[in-house]
Amino acid sequence: MRESPKSWRPFTTNCCSTEDQTFRGNFSRCKPSSKSELSKTIGPLPSFRRLSFSDLSRSSSTRITEDLAQTFGPDLFDFQLSELRAITQNFSSHYLLGEGGFGTVHKGYVDDSLRLGLKAQPVAVKLLDIEGLQGHREWLAEVIFLGQLRHPNLVRLVGYCCEEEQRLLVYEFMPRGSLENHLFRRLSVSLPWGTRLKIAIGAAKGLAFLHGAEKPVIYRDFKTSNILLDSGFNAKLSDFGLATMGPEGSNTHVTTRVMGTYGYAAPEYVSTGHLTTKSDIYSFGVVLLELLTGRRAVDKMRPKSEQNLVDWSRPYLNSSRRLRYIMDSRLAGQYSVRGAKEMALLALKSVSMNPKDRPKMPEIIETLESLQLLKDMAVTSGHWPTTKTINNKVKNGSNVYSPKGNKGNSNGAAKKNSPNAPVRKTQ
Repeated sequence: MRESPKSWRPFTTNCCSTEDQTFRGNFSRCKPSSKSELSKTIGPLPSFRRLSFSDLSRSSSTRITEDLAQTFGPDLFDFQLSELRAITQNFSSHYLLGEGGFGTVHKGYVDDSLRLGLKAQPVAVKLLDIEGLQGHREWLAEVIFLGQLRHPNLVRLVGYCCEEEQRLLVYEFMPRGSLENHLFRRLSVSLPWGTRLKIAIGAAKGLAFLHGAEKPVIYRDFKTSNILLDSGFNAKLSDFGLATMGPEGSNTHVTTRVMGTYGYAAPEYVSTGHLTTKSDIYSFGVVLLELLTGRRAVDKMRPKSEQNLVDWSRPYLNSSRRLRYIMDSRLAGQYSVRGAKEMALLALKSVSMNPKDRPKMPEIIETLESLQLLKDMAVTSGHWPTTKTINNKVKNGSNVYSPKGNKGNSNGAAKKNSPNAPVRKTQ
């Protein structure tokens, strides 16, 4: 089982600084560990809706947790570390849900007697690794963004804990786990075409909500592992540690350090550090390709010419005849031919090298929703070989995946000059 692509973000001990504005405050309860002393200079995230970083430090003696409690009131719960230890059996490995650059995530269960107004429910508790890739600023950003942003397609933040050097986040529990697990784990049951489409639409709506805010939010880390699924396979975006505010006024972009995950980050952002909402659109296009092909954005286990999904798949995306060669074989032809073609064209636009050519989220949602009722399944319309056809062609020595059943050579391979053979991009 291969590991998912590692996040590539520069490690720095000053996890609470940004490139431009700063302000100072006394965060006594959140004092960083002496092992990785963090600067007391906190980089603000520009305000949106009703909260800004400056609101959290009205005086140097006010603790950040008290400010958060005053700001969010009953919307977010300030948990004690002892409470979170109790509900996760001291962060037992038996309750482990996942692990990443941030640390570990454990399942827990809170009852209605723990806090007034807190209903009994399963939760996911993220325990930040203080020596890991994400730091205090990412924790704080997630609390602020998810504390204010509420939408059916964003994971709900239940509460937080900031006690001495410990930083934790408590989310609603998502019983189906991540899209990544369903697409790429060998033991998982393949996602049906309709479910893949539903997930794509839900994730698109979450991203559209962020981009359409009064002051747009750039997610910056859109990928399959950050798309979580509830019991009904409704998609919700999670992990807002890298989210940032979009450009304001006459500015066309935000300039930041390059952060994100290799294979999903837009090329212009990687090369210049210029970040826009179109950077998220590129990442969305990559996820669409993963849904179509069942392949990872980057897979070092494949031949060199096939390791980068965008580069490898691009020549196949504007032709229905070619597209079937890269469709996820686990779908076994149970997908709409027209739907797959439209999704492929949408993905192709989304991963355009020119950001201006990429569609906006409302257009993406409209296109995807229009595909839900299509019933022209590949297996019943002659666009996917049935089991009987495959057996007959193998028996006759024909090329199984040739639309016209061209005769192959003695080992069943297609003729070199076959016009129906897939075109492969080489490096």
